[in-house]
Amino acid sequence: MSSTPRIAISGAGLGGLVCARILQQHDVPVTVFERETDPRSRPQGGTLDIHEDTGQAALHAAGLFDQFLALSRPESQEWRLYDRQATLIRHDQAGEDDLSRPEIDRGQLRTLLLDSLAPGTVRWGAPVRAVTPLPHGTARLHHHDHAAEDFDLVIGADGAWSRVRPALSDAQPAYAGVTMVEAHFDDVDRRHPGIARLVGRGTMSAKAGRRSLVLQRSSNGHVRAYITFRGPLDWHAGLDLADTEAVRARLLTQHYQGWHESLLDILRDNEGGFINRPMFVLPVPHLWQRVPGITLLGDAAHLMPPAGVGANLALLDGAELARAVIAHPTIDKALDAYESVMLPRAIDNAKTAQQMLTTLMPDTDTDTDDAVFPDTLWPAGTLPDSRPAHTG
Repeated sequence: MSSTPRIAISGAGLGGLVCARILQQHDVPVTVFERETDPRSRPQGGTLDIHEDTGQAALHAAGLFDQFLALSRPESQEWRLYDRQATLIRHDQAGEDDLSRPEIDRGQLRTLLLDSLAPGTVRWGAPVRAVTPLPHGTARLHHHDHAAEDFDLVIGADGAWSRVRPALSDAQPAYAGVTMVEAHFDDVDRRHPGIARLVGRGTMSAKAGRRSLVLQRSSNGHVRAYITFRGPLDWHAGLDLADTEAVRARLLTQHYQGWHESLLDILRDNEGGFINRPMFVLPVPHLWQRVPGITLLGDAAHLMPPAGVGANLALLDGAELARAVIAHPTIDKALDAYESVMLPRAIDNAKTAQQMLTTLMPDTDTDTDDAVFPDTLWPAGTLPDSRPAHTG
């Protein structure tokens, strides 16, 4: 840059944080605005598989790969597929030296990124209300207290319900027809040995028709369950989602009748309540006309069905955007370089994710056992990170 730009990032998720980290490495000042009041104000979700060519490449660029590797769990690349009678159909295990997609808890990765930033980079409890373009290619960031600040570049890294996106696009996330109901197990090897046997060291999925039961192991003996089915957004009509036993009964009697008892323990023995997580997606393709001084990354740009790439693409977006800012003489040229690569890549991945969703969760009434996942659709890490929709 011929002069030091003023840069704001809305949202302290993985993509925004890796972008801030790389900018700071090159002495470019940046401020991250985050609606959460502090780094521990809410759970950060489950486990992520970080891919060699995307997420890991971003962490290399940020100078954090070795720290990531020390925290990661390569053994959790293990995956098991069952039918609804709990017959093991497929069991994949990574080789001893396979680091292509090691798992890491999202919270651990986020903490690693936060700790790499200069003190005061993140303004906690500072949600972004809106962004408007200004003359001469700058942008105005509006806070919820009606204060405003002007920047040369505002980056929307604020997830599904982005407050930055409306400055670029009228697109809104739409329900994808699939809902995931999340449940939790703690100290699983001691307190829930049956669940531990099903999940092994990584991920398991049991699938039939438009329904599946998935378990993912995180660190410290914690396992998340995702009870996934195709159906209407209001599948819980007449049901109090805070009534754990009523939700349990609805799932057992209306969605998973006839499944093996060991699999039904996923619905019976969870600790705490159930969390309803309907799946939303942006249209494909999601494109916009250039608005100087404003851009998007991660789910704000390309919210898609969970296909194991969302967090990885957010990390890669953040790294590439930061490097474009560093390498080009103006913000506009940096956005030309970044968006010309990011948008086509996002479209390709979103199409693949939509195809996966159709294959794994068909829009039919059949409830018979399906064939195994195609070899081209690696299932590990294809679950959402189980966070509430992030809005910076």
